[in-house]
Amino acid sequence: MIYLDNAATGGFKPNSVVEEATTVIKYLSANPGRSGHRLSVTGAETVFRCRSLIAELIGGTADRVVFTKNCTEALNLAIFGTLKKGGHVITTTFEHNSVLRPLTYLKDRGDIELDVVSSNDALNLAKVIENKIKPNTYLIVTTAVSNVTGMTLPFKEIGKIAKKHGVFYLVDGAQAGGHVPLDLATDNINMLALAGHKGLYGIMGSGVLAFDQNVNVVPLLFGGTGNMSYSLVQPQSYPESLEAGTLNLPAISALCEGVRLVKHNLTNFANQLTSYTQKVIANLIDISRVTCYSLPNPSGIVAFRINGVSSEQVADRLNYDFDVAVRGGLHCAPLMHEFLGTSKDGLVRASFAVQNTTREIDYFIKCVRQIALDS
Repeated sequence: MIYLDNAATGGFKPNSVVEEATTVIKYLSANPGRSGHRLSVTGAETVFRCRSLIAELIGGTADRVVFTKNCTEALNLAIFGTLKKGGHVITTTFEHNSVLRPLTYLKDRGDIELDVVSSNDALNLAKVIENKIKPNTYLIVTTAVSNVTGMTLPFKEIGKIAKKHGVFYLVDGAQAGGHVPLDLATDNINMLALAGHKGLYGIMGSGVLAFDQNVNVVPLLFGGTGNMSYSLVQPQSYPESLEAGTLNLPAISALCEGVRLVKHNLTNFANQLTSYTQKVIANLIDISRVTCYSLPNPSGIVAFRINGVSSEQVADRLNYDFDVAVRGGLHCAPLMHEFLGTSKDGLVRASFAVQNTTREIDYFIKCVRQIALDS
């Protein structure tokens, strides 16, 4: 099967990632940092090495790099862990449900006021957000890259505005991590959530929340941390206070290898994916009845529809008739589809990796052309 669903989870794992996960499962099945024997200590060193590498990649500090099972958990940890009851939060229509659902829950519970803003011009979004800031605004939450279209939001400008007004800025980096440079300090990002299993080339079960020295995050999960076991109170020191229970050592060790690869190749990978999306978009817009909703982007995402045909039908045909994996539907981003006017039938999302070949891309374009002709 030709795998073009990398925005959901990366389908191509480097040999170093696979070998690292396999080695840990085979030879290092010890709880990292929970015991004093050699295997446990080696596991803890592996975890710290990954923290340090991620901190280098995103301009953070290792003690404030917290491992989660996915980006959704990282976002929830950031949102609930910094909650200020009676406060005001600003987000956008471009968000994934992993942002929209926890914020809506808090709004419906009466804990926060919530503004969801939008702009037809992404570059003007920062000003729209600034105009919504109130005296009780404490948090701005935006994605860095839309998981639907691959559009990069002006997160650097939003970060400057957040800093100017003394408001925390949380960025959903699920689709940006490994594709777009992200830096806590220079981009004025207070909290950054990452998916380890997408552009960072890790395996499923790995996510990250990184945060700067200005933020204190309250734990959502309480339990064993390997230190201060005599106390019934959760330790306050990071990262232990936010990592109760056994860590996913195989996933963390694999992520370490993925981050190492990305760190040295981010620009080259971004250029290649921009080239792929540019080629696909140029060909799709020449196909009768096809409407494309993406511009060339370094995250490798192209969203389109065949007019008069539901996105699920197109995705099913690509799957069953042509052995091509894409994703149809609303992509867990309902407000984005309302903004685009595609809520009824959704969009087909093809998302590429640098490991995809030009032959696969040519075949995909040929398949879409045939489906459009048949419909």
